[in-house]
Amino acid sequence: MREGVTAAAGRRASFIGVAAVAGVMAALSAASFSHAQRAEPAAGQEAIPPDEPEAIKWILDRMEEAVKNEYAAGNRPAWRDAHAKAHGCVKGDFSVKADIPAELRRGVFAAPRSFTAWIRFSNGHGKPQDDRIRDGRGMSIKLTGVDGPKLLAQESEAKTQDFVMISSPAFFIRNASDYVSFLRASKYQVPFVFFLTHWHELRAANAIVEDKGGEVFGQRYFSMTPYLLGQRYIKFSARPIDCDTGAALPPPLASPPGGPDYLRDRMSAWMAAKDACFTFAVQPQTDPASMPVEDPTIVWDETKAPFIEVATIRIPKQRFDSDAQQSFCENLSYTPWHALAEHRPVGGINRVRKVVYEGISVLRHKLNQSPRVEPTGSESFN
Repeated sequence: MREGVTAAAGRRASFIGVAAVAGVMAALSAASFSHAQRAEPAAGQEAIPPDEPEAIKWILDRMEEAVKNEYAAGNRPAWRDAHAKAHGCVKGDFSVKADIPAELRRGVFAAPRSFTAWIRFSNGHGKPQDDRIRDGRGMSIKLTGVDGPKLLAQESEAKTQDFVMISSPAFFIRNASDYVSFLRASKYQVPFVFFLTHWHELRAANAIVEDKGGEVFGQRYFSMTPYLLGQRYIKFSARPIDCDTGAALPPPLASPPGGPDYLRDRMSAWMAAKDACFTFAVQPQTDPASMPVEDPTIVWDETKAPFIEVATIRIPKQRFDSDAQQSFCENLSYTPWHALAEHRPVGGINRVRKVVYEGISVLRHKLNQSPRVEPTGSESFN
């Protein structure tokens, strides 16, 4: 516990900081919410608080300071502010289905086709750490060959599209203001002070760091935050499936004993033996009251708003451990805002991400003296 609190004090709102306090709530049940009948998205669901721009700037300043401090302490290369440890980046095929409902045929899902993708699996913490420590696990997808202007002006011509996910359906911070409060508490090694008045958020924090099994290819990943899909508000998720039958894989067993890099080791063993597959699905909002776009701590009820499959992901057997490929993986940047307008992120936490992800990417590439380059899908390292 002391290790988690110390880490939170020295870094951003990292998941080890969450783990330091989440255990005390392990027995709490998830909150329940009432639901109305199906409804189309209501106008005005996105609302920017007056103090949000100032809060976001404060958050970016603190996170840039943390990255610089780690670099000055001799940690090379400069890390991401979150998801610093990659288990590996693998090349896969992202195939859009032909039978998507008409209202969801937007952006990259407009028509059936396949995209080559680079997919990064990671730990959530802001420092590379032992895989046996409780943490969220990340899955970030970068599609290549995606034509059209992107939301980030400086990358408007890049032919890529990102989808960023983690192994839990809800984030543990509601908005930029609460993010500031959490970071301030963490700075003084008392993140639990924030949670003393934010019990709902503590439930979400505890869920993020729950052990969800020892296979990165065997667990489900979620967007956590909402997005547009054309004119609909949605969330999205990747669920592991059997590559031969398409059936859902059973939940993975609890993390087995292993070394500090056992997730990479098991990922390598899986890739040496067989392909890995996921189905990619979107969850259209059906009730704005119980499925808000400005509060990512609330899970959208899947019984009221079912996920709809829009694509399949197949990662063929491959080696991914060469020095060249690991360097390539380290240099990649993923952000929810590297997207077509039809996939625009929404909500306060996504507005925080827009500024912070971009700022940290620019900073760490500058410190590492490496150019920011988007992949084409033609890269080969074997």
